[in-house]
Amino acid sequence: MTAERLIEIVGIVLSLAFSYIPGLADWYGKLNEAYKRLIMLGLLVVTSGAIFGIACGGWLETGVTCDQPGLVGLLKALLDAIIVNQVAYQITPWSRSRAASKLARLS
Repeated sequence: MTAERLIEIVGIVLSLAFSYIPGLADWYGKLNEAYKRLIMLGLLVVTSGAIFGIACGGWLETGVTCDQPGLVGLLKALLDAIIVNQVAYQITPWSRSRAASKLARLS
């Protein structure tokens, strides 16, 4: 598995977790849209940093080289993961708590 696929999968899993896990979805659903995006961005940046650190530490083979081209490739993968994460969040069916919080903000 490449680092690009790994981080994109993490982006999708995060999106689904924040949409459907009870408690987490309720808490996340009440947040302002800007905070939601910042939380996802922060989690994806941390994940990317962890992947780079694991690769540089030699703990796992992640497909990322510990040099400037490896970092640039990982940053490109991070941008892809951000897009995938936001699209996955927008197209997943709404849980009841997410729908309720959306309706509360509209009224």
